[in-house]
Amino acid sequence: MSEPVPPASTAPPAAPAAATATPPPPPKAPRPQNQALRMLGIPNLPSKLPSRNWMIFWTISASITAAIIYDRREKRRNIAKWRHAVEHLAAEPITDKLGLEQPRKLTIYLSAPPGDGLRVAQDHYTEYVKPVLAASGLDWEFVQGRREGDVRAVVAERVRKVRRGWENKEEEDPNREPTKDELIEIYRQQRGIKDYGGIRGDVVIGRHTWKEYLRGLHEGWLGPLVAPAEPTPLPPTPAPAAAEGDASTEDKPAEEKPAEEKKEEEAPKPKRPPQPKPYNTTSDYPSESLHPLTPQELTPSIPIREPHILGFLNTPTRMVRFFNRRSLADDIGREVAAVCLATYREFQQQTDPEAPSADSVQYEQAKELEWEEKDWPKKVWKEVEANADKEVTEKIHTKPVVMDPRLAHRMRRFALTPEDEDRVSKIKVPEEEVEGWIKGSFRHMYRWGVDKAFNKKKPVPLEDKDVE
Repeated sequence: MSEPVPPASTAPPAAPAAATATPPPPPKAPRPQNQALRMLGIPNLPSKLPSRNWMIFWTISASITAAIIYDRREKRRNIAKWRHAVEHLAAEPITDKLGLEQPRKLTIYLSAPPGDGLRVAQDHYTEYVKPVLAASGLDWEFVQGRREGDVRAVVAERVRKVRRGWENKEEEDPNREPTKDELIEIYRQQRGIKDYGGIRGDVVIGRHTWKEYLRGLHEGWLGPLVAPAEPTPLPPTPAPAAAEGDASTEDKPAEEKPAEEKKEEEAPKPKRPPQPKPYNTTSDYPSESLHPLTPQELTPSIPIREPHILGFLNTPTRMVRFFNRRSLADDIGREVAAVCLATYREFQQQTDPEAPSADSVQYEQAKELEWEEKDWPKKVWKEVEANADKEVTEKIHTKPVVMDPRLAHRMRRFALTPEDEDRVSKIKVPEEEVEGWIKGSFRHMYRWGVDKAFNKKKPVPLEDKDVE
């Protein structure tokens, strides 16, 4: 007989022996902090470089910022250099202490560039031309043109006024009120104030304004003194009479308009004065005579560059010019300084043997700033319709410059002499004149600290004081 099997034990298995707990690793010792940074409240700087993307971002940002800051500082340095070159003119004593002679006055010609407004030309003048003129202490006046041909009309009328004074052909209407300029001239004549007898000067900003300036000179010196008679317009042809049975031509009562609309229509809107039409054309130059009293040397002039380009596709060119404005400031400063110093030369001319006999002579006036025309918008070069712009009486910007030899040889151009160039090259502009606000603030703070630390006022002994 088999022995009985004991029942299986239902007790849970014995738990394994508890493993001994490993102690946590000791914390890393904190990196020693710079005591100077800790006193300023600046935390420890990271010990690793930023990621690749951040490195690219900071490198590009820092490079662009450094290029802008460097160009702005050097631009201010170049402008300051030419300011110092002419500032001695403002310190010269006045020879006419009684005020019986007018001072030297320049004329600034500027107009809206093709495809843009007048404000662009004004900002360009304020940024590059005005600082040098203001340092010289000279006086100047403006001739501003908002439309194509305004400068041409003003230059031509001023020349005609001089010619009328020679020939005494100016008609005097007793009922006409004198203009502001005429009243000033009458006042000066009554008090014996003489006109300035030295070199004046014309500053022309931009290729487009230079073209109008040349056209105005030729129109004033070669054209007639009186405007040519305009052809009488033909009378309008009468409309054919309508048939009696035509119902469409019957008189219909006009619709009455509200009183407010009537008042708006009756009120005249202020309009700009019409632009005078030219008295001659470029084809009339050879057949016109020059007045015998015309001076052998006309008032010296100089064209000032005005680079202006528009369009999204021209963004690379605009960026290159933006980062190189220091060169533009140096070139314009040199030209304006020559105007202030009143040093000039003759315009040059070249002979092209391969060109036809009529075009063999190339005048320097026609080539001045010719590269600016490549930056003008394409719409400027397109032929406009006959009545597209009624305010412009003549298209000058898109036509080539035509020079008459008699006037081309009389024109003079401002230019620095080698002695002035050598003198200006020795001018050193101190860093304090061109530094920015941040660097200047640190400089002032450093000097203030040094002055407080080392230049303390010592107490004066009692016996050294003046006792009354």
